[in-house]
Amino acid sequence: MIDIRLVRDDPAAVRAALGRRGVDGAEIDRLVGLDDAARAEIGRRDDLRAQVNALSRQVGEARRDGETQRAEALAAESRAVGESEGQAAEAADAASEALRQALLYLPNLPSPDAPDGGGPEDNVVARSWPAELPAYTDAQRVPHWEVGTELGILDMERGAKLSGSMFPLYRGMGARLLRALTSFALDHHADAFEEIRPPTMVRTETMVSTGHLPKFVDEAYHLERDDLWAIPTAEVPLTSMLRGDILAEADLPLRFTAATPCFRREAGAAGRDTRGLLRVHEFDKVELFAYATADQAPALLEEMVGRAERLLTELGLAYRVLDLCAGDLGLSAARTFDLEVYAPGVDQWLEVSSVSWCTDYQARRANIRYRPDGGGSPVFVHTLNGSALAWARIWAALIETGRQDDGSVELPPVLHPYLGGPTRIDAR
Repeated sequence: MIDIRLVRDDPAAVRAALGRRGVDGAEIDRLVGLDDAARAEIGRRDDLRAQVNALSRQVGEARRDGETQRAEALAAESRAVGESEGQAAEAADAASEALRQALLYLPNLPSPDAPDGGGPEDNVVARSWPAELPAYTDAQRVPHWEVGTELGILDMERGAKLSGSMFPLYRGMGARLLRALTSFALDHHADAFEEIRPPTMVRTETMVSTGHLPKFVDEAYHLERDDLWAIPTAEVPLTSMLRGDILAEADLPLRFTAATPCFRREAGAAGRDTRGLLRVHEFDKVELFAYATADQAPALLEEMVGRAERLLTELGLAYRVLDLCAGDLGLSAARTFDLEVYAPGVDQWLEVSSVSWCTDYQARRANIRYRPDGGGSPVFVHTLNGSALAWARIWAALIETGRQDDGSVELPPVLHPYLGGPTRIDAR
């Protein structure tokens, strides 16, 4: 969440910044009102609490002095004020919670470097590789769900039989390809990122810390019996891994990577790009995550984008990097770069990575701070996260790009060591 002190000190600046994200200025005015109300209720509670404490001291003094009648009168007054203090405390808690809920729904302030714009159509293509798309053959222009069915490596029908639509089932070399991609990525990140295997079911507060709850509850899978949530990304447990901790500045940045399944309802996706692997409810992904200081964060953002790009280059997939405009940023992000690969069979650019700098927005929700080397009060860390990479659409693009005239699929040389022998998927 954003720092409420920013709203108190300069509401006009916050209104202008969030206006770039399409947030109505009335929301900021409402937040100011909630903050004023909470501070007033807290002040009233504290005044009454101070009166109770003063009366309690006077009762003790009167009893020590043998003034029994006065002590009883003071005690009765203390009880009456105490009842009012209890009511004031409830009102203060309610006002504070109303303020907190408003902050939980409010998005992060966009970076001044994020382009202006209202939606995806205003995102800026920062660069492409190669500079121009290659000429694709007719064999490469076949969609991956048809190729996967022909080769017996993708079975959407049986996946739907098991779990419903948009749950893919991979078979044979299709499953092996997924495993190879995961090992390939984890090995590439092992030089600087500690590998973590977190739980894939997490508590509500873990989802709240990243910003996935409460706003995006309809997009998440919830196990009501145990009050656990299936993670939509490894960013969720990695963000909360150090929840409530105070770190040492000397230990920053901390870098982590994790390979996990990810679960998303895609509630708003009905009838939109739902064929094959274009939009699925469950997919595997390798995540990069870092805790950093504000000064370290820009270089880390560049590094994480670079790592995702290098994987795509080595896989031989055409891609482009989008600098997301303020109006298209995710709730927690201040700056985001999306990576999209070109899939010739569906003739589409497919998002396969989103690398974001969340400033201290998530750390405030999770209460993760560091103690500065030079002394002073603890400071909230900055968090960064990014996919390197998400495999469902990479799988699709590889199958389409690698398809040969005879119907077989050539796989990238960098994956050969991870495939256990085969370097291609032969036609049946």
